[in-house]
Amino acid sequence: MESINLKISGMHCASCALNIEKNIKKKPGVKNVSVNYANNQARVEFDNAQITRQDIEVAVSQAGDYKVVGEHEHGLEIDLTKKAYKKFIWALIFTLPLLVTMFYRPDFNVMISGIGLEEWLVHNLTFIVVFISGWQFHRGMWLQLKRLRANMDTLISIGTLAAYFYSLYAMFSDKHVYYETAAVIITLILLGKYLEEKSKGRASTAIKQLLSLGVKMATVLIGVKEEKRNVEHLKINDVVLVKPGEKIPLDGEIIAGETSIDESMLTGESVPVEKKIGDSVYGATINNQGVIKIRITKIGADTVLSQIIKLVEDAQASKAPIQKLADRVSGIFVPAVIAIAIFTFVVWFWLVGAGLEISLINAVAVIVIACPCALGLATPTAIMVGSGHGAANGILIKDSQSLEVAHKIDVVVFDKTGTLTEGQPTVTDIKVLDSNSSEDKIMSLACSLEASSEHSLANAFLKYARYKKIKLENTSQVTALKGKGISGLVGSKKIYLGNKELLKDLGIKSTELQDKIFENYASQAKTPIYFVKDNQVVAVIAVADIIRLSSREAIKKLQQSMEVYMLTGDHKLTAQAIAKDLGIKNVIAEVLPDQKVAKIRELKKQGKVVAFVGDGINDAPALTLADLGIAVGGGTDIAMESGNIVLMNSDPMKVISAINLSKKTFRVIKENLFFAFIYNVIAIPLAALGLLSPMIAAAAMSFSSVSVVVNSLRIRRAKI
Repeated sequence: MESINLKISGMHCASCALNIEKNIKKKPGVKNVSVNYANNQARVEFDNAQITRQDIEVAVSQAGDYKVVGEHEHGLEIDLTKKAYKKFIWALIFTLPLLVTMFYRPDFNVMISGIGLEEWLVHNLTFIVVFISGWQFHRGMWLQLKRLRANMDTLISIGTLAAYFYSLYAMFSDKHVYYETAAVIITLILLGKYLEEKSKGRASTAIKQLLSLGVKMATVLIGVKEEKRNVEHLKINDVVLVKPGEKIPLDGEIIAGETSIDESMLTGESVPVEKKIGDSVYGATINNQGVIKIRITKIGADTVLSQIIKLVEDAQASKAPIQKLADRVSGIFVPAVIAIAIFTFVVWFWLVGAGLEISLINAVAVIVIACPCALGLATPTAIMVGSGHGAANGILIKDSQSLEVAHKIDVVVFDKTGTLTEGQPTVTDIKVLDSNSSEDKIMSLACSLEASSEHSLANAFLKYARYKKIKLENTSQVTALKGKGISGLVGSKKIYLGNKELLKDLGIKSTELQDKIFENYASQAKTPIYFVKDNQVVAVIAVADIIRLSSREAIKKLQQSMEVYMLTGDHKLTAQAIAKDLGIKNVIAEVLPDQKVAKIRELKKQGKVVAFVGDGINDAPALTLADLGIAVGGGTDIAMESGNIVLMNSDPMKVISAINLSKKTFRVIKENLFFAFIYNVIAIPLAALGLLSPMIAAAAMSFSSVSVVVNSLRIRRAKI
């Protein structure tokens, strides 16, 4: 199964998006389609064994006057805005004289076919506006009519053509003409389209800002020689020189020098991060001080910046569940409006007896007042702005559904290590219980074993080994004992490191002294580890992980509106000590990885909406099962892939920010949908009752869409 994003030109309203969506869905091999009118983009999931990208592009063009313009053509918004502006200006130039004739009409005393020259001039100006400036609407209506469909073009075309042809009839019948009405409707709608495109462009600035962060040129080192090279030509393992004030060109590893890096474009945090040899650096971040050499480790789509751009694009292309309501309404909206307009004409002409002129004008007002665009823009524009605002603050929303879920959260479940704590444990205590063993020898064996493992506490032993300059010994048969510890051969000696569950598996009964030491360490919020050799507990080693500075404040704020749980594989006493320090009431200790999933499932069965916050490989199943998976930055790739929201740094306060952003975005979506619905519910009956002229109706229709986009832009100023 493959997933692609396509940029599409030619969409005029939400109905266009629905028509394209329906046409693509018909094709065999297409699993999911989401066409977003707000950013002119389609996201398609398909089986590439049954259908190709080219087939999908053909399906787009077959839906109407639409075409795929290229997946990465991000200048489309600018082109559309300029085009819309030019169309409006030309229409305005020819419409202004018509407006003047509403108050003063010259008499040239020249007759052509029995009609004054001034009347022909009014007709000709109207013809230019209706059939040249407004050609896009008539062409759109015809293309949809051939497929027995309708969209906003249909409404505008019917309304203006009705006004024009009635006026042509009236001109030869010596009756009142409505040429200026037809021209003003086109001009006002073109003004609305221009303002709409301009506002949509502002709503989608996140992608453009992210793209602008990229570096064009880099200084490559070839021996001692420096060479300027386009970033696109860099390869993995190239060595690049970065001077103070310059941007890092691509993701890499420092091989010489020390510096501080401004990573605010990734994390949203302005505090520079100290970097030294061996540390990772990321493309588009800024080298504040110090000359460094980096070895390129990732290029192209694999870089963090490229992945961020893809995540934001995917989020903006996806549809939130609430959008389905607007889509259903938009699907029947245009036919319903045409039916109401016909009913209006019949009532005024046959029942009221108002005559052809009044009946037609009221029907035209109904047609042009209706606005499916506002419905189509209500949800996607808010999601575009919300996801962009999140990206600027180090919060990556992978799909729009996450925004809808996050504001409903009842329970937040934290995996302890790497989220509430720094995830950088340190060996704090070593209690030797065997008189024939020394602390140095025990730690040499323990550090050697951990150096060959992926145990969650391995870094603590490696740091200890570096600090104490311990020479590591050869190991073999190193095995992770899930949720219990590790085992392996160090030299010829069989060594075990683990918890009480490990002792049970080995059939070792701990002594009262060993239990006392173990529990003493645990009560101090340290993780005690049994060191077992020759089937005996030789020592108890304590490892402690530092609680993050912001964890206490984050827990306090979260618990004001929801339940907070902490899950950990630590001993019960250790977990309780940490939970007490953090102020967490609900703590579940000695949890194996598969038990995390069981706990999430249990909470969901209670009818609660659950968010899980984690960063490790063993967190991936829980991140996937939770209603909302929040993967903490700096974690593993698999955890970030499993999460619905990715936090680019490990600050627990970002969890609150993500939830606040969701609440704000969803509130704006509901406001937009309310205004879009209420506008049509009130405006259409007013037009049907003859209380709105077609010109006022056209102006109201144009600005209803703009108001929805402007309301969405408020999210950019929201403090989260």
